[in-house]
Amino acid sequence: MIRYNVFISGKVQLVGFRSYIKKKADELEIKGWIRNLDDGRIEAVFEGEENNVKIILEYCRKGPISAEVKNFDMKKEEYKNEFRKFEIKI
Repeated sequence: MIRYNVFISGKVQLVGFRSYIKKKADELEIKGWIRNLDDGRIEAVFEGEENNVKIILEYCRKGPISAEVKNFDMKKEEYKNEFRKFEIKI
């Protein structure tokens, strides 16, 4: 099991990015959260099986068809098993 914290920038807000990632995370049984930041970026934390987290990271690099990801920064963190589900934070 692994955990990543990611920051995504570009045309990523108001394009359905968070809903797109939530759907994929639920399909992959990934836990954590995703949220918009005031500076226009998106931040997310993913916890789950290594292969599934790697898949969701690839989805984040591209986003939905209406998005345009310009920067993608990720940091591996210590797995904490602190989430029960994946949610969109407001």
